[in-house]
Amino acid sequence: MELPLVVGVDGSDPSLTAVDWAVDEAARHALPLQLVHASLWESYEGAKPSFSTARPAEEILAEHIVASGVERARRRNAEVKVTGTALPEDAVSALLRAGPEAFALVTGSRGRGEIAGMLLGSVSLAVAARAVCPVFVIRGPGPGHRTAFGHVVVGVGDAIGGFGAIRFAVRESVVRDCALTAVRAWRNPSQEPVDHMLVADDAAWLRAQRATAALDDALRDAVGEHPGLDVRLRPVEGPAHRVLLDASAEADLVVVGAQRRHGHFGLQLGRVAHVLLHHAHCPVAIVPQPV
Repeated sequence: MELPLVVGVDGSDPSLTAVDWAVDEAARHALPLQLVHASLWESYEGAKPSFSTARPAEEILAEHIVASGVERARRRNAEVKVTGTALPEDAVSALLRAGPEAFALVTGSRGRGEIAGMLLGSVSLAVAARAVCPVFVIRGPGPGHRTAFGHVVVGVGDAIGGFGAIRFAVRESVVRDCALTAVRAWRNPSQEPVDHMLVADDAAWLRAQRATAALDDALRDAVGEHPGLDVRLRPVEGPAHRVLLDASAEADLVVVGAQRRHGHFGLQLGRVAHVLLHHAHCPVAIVPQPV
């Protein structure tokens, strides 16, 4: 049985954009789609007389949000199997609990009730930083409102276990029938003491060559399983977060890994992932990497 793609919904415009994106993603992978809305309506309503049969208004609203989301998803693609659930708990807990039995989680950039100018909502940040499965945070214009650039970008660093993000990006490229651009940042040795400018130029050239070789080594196994995949190796001088942020401006998806330390319950995001989640120009996939 295929694990479902799980998307959090709350009726906000960003969550509806996430639903549209998730429908397309589920169709690409031939996966069922599960919509989850979580709200602490029992806390909102407080105590009520034991003889009352009235349902909490927040519970009714929650069911309406789910039903509307399911209808929207079915209108977008009737071939995708869609289900919806309304849960009386906080959104972060509900989505994290769904993670172990999900192909991936999908969230909008921010939710209902959050400040319009926020770069990223608290729910999306917490889920991306703690989930045990991949998390898509849908940034940028929604489906149908942006140009398809025809490639997926994956950031390739030095972290042990980063091959999970690479394999995830390869799979995304394959199902989209698009190119994969593997990006590795390297730093210019201009701050290092040298005796001659030519030495500095040689050092920069050497680092660029090493970055290219590292990209080739990192992608060899995953790409070898898909010999027809169009792969582009892109070593770029500069800070990794800035390099990938620039690359996201002409990508359909940017994929990065995030280390997950066993037994650590705080936010587990590196600087690169954190910057992309707040500023990327396209959807971001955070792929957990065990340490």
